Amino acid sequence: MAQRAEAGTATLADVVRVLERRYPPGTAESWDAVGLVAGDPAAPVRRVLLAVDPVADVVDEALDWGADLVVTHHPLLLRGVHSMAATTFKGALLHRLVRGGCGLFAAHTNADAATRGVADALAGALGLVDVAPLVAEPGPALDKHVVLVPVAAAGAVVDAMSAAGAGALGDYARCAWTTTGEGTFEPQPGAEPAIGAVGERTVVVEARVEMVAPRARRAAVVAAVRDAHPYEEPAFDVLELAREAGPTGTGRVGRLAEPTTLRGLAQRAADATPATVQGVRFAGDPDGRVERVAVCGGSGDGFFDAVRASGADAYVTADLRHHPVSELRERAEFEAARSGGPATPYLVDLAHYASEWPWLTLAAQDLTADLAALGTTVETRVSVRRTDPWTGRADRADAHI
Repeated sequence: MAQRAEAGTATLADVVRVLERRYPPGTAESWDAVGLVAGDPAAPVRRVLLAVDPVADVVDEALDWGADLVVTHHPLLLRGVHSMAATTFKGALLHRLVRGGCGLFAAHTNADAATRGVADALAGALGLVDVAPLVAEPGPALDKHVVLVPVAAAGAVVDAMSAAGAGALGDYARCAWTTTGEGTFEPQPGAEPAIGAVGERTVVVEARVEMVAPRARRAAVVAAVRDAHPYEEPAFDVLELAREAGPTGTGRVGRLAEPTTLRGLAQRAADATPATVQGVRFAGDPDGRVERVAVCGGSGDGFFDAVRASGADAYVTADLRHHPVSELRERAEFEAARSGGPATPYLVDLAHYASEWPWLTLAAQDLTADLAALGTTVETRVSVRRTDPWTGRADRADAHI
């Protein structure tokens, strides 16, 4: 029989709830596989291990420590599988976790863009200030509902619209703006007017009610208006509002409190992240001045256009490929020769694992604080096992790079 949590002890369901509040599953890319992979929601969680990769070394560490849950950045089951038998390496990992009473949870692309997520953590590790998204996610899709209603019925219509999802702004509910004016109409044969009579021109003092609602709630709000409105044919507009840039998004861009050189930035990145066989590579003038810096944890060479548009002097990311880097640097050198300015953006290339590792500390801190707010406690540990897959490198004996 599964173990159940005691009072004051977090359950796996509690942990999943706070993690998904921090890293909403709906913000993950469509191809991603995030969330709870294994575990009983009612099971107690006293110890949580956080790691970048769900690999055998991490499972060893979790079980040796007595962890009840492993939270990883990379998913174990990113692509569909048809069997989790222990005869496969992924199946064997899951069987070991289940036998050890340890769950598994993944927060991947939904943690990349989140506030205090992977991008924020890398920016913080480098000491960036005045940070903003490199590629901002659009804000929520919103409608403005404008309803004309007799003044005496305005309150009931606002109540109905609010119950359907309109008028919620931050920590405030039933937010509405109203003004008054005159409405006029003439009921025609067949009409059953709530006010006035067929064939007679009617003038009514009406309230103009404006409320904002999520676009996904449009049908429900319109239905609420029709149901609560006293008129047989209520007059209303639904206006789609422009989507502003939200506070989160892919990557971050900010500035260093004190400018440095490209070499200095690369050294700062090396000092702030775990050591790997690859080390930290950079492209550009080692003594070039760097103040404005863009970052993206994980594979980031798909965002070169955004980096250029941001005006960053340097870009810190991972998994940089030969051709995109060569083209970016050739273009920078060409434009610098014509303008007389610096050949920016410079590039700093980390190992994929190293670029995402700083997030684990923030995630551990936030998980502890969020559960404490619920009156429960949990012990967290950031894995120090190096899960970068490269184990060594060889250089030419006569190499002078």
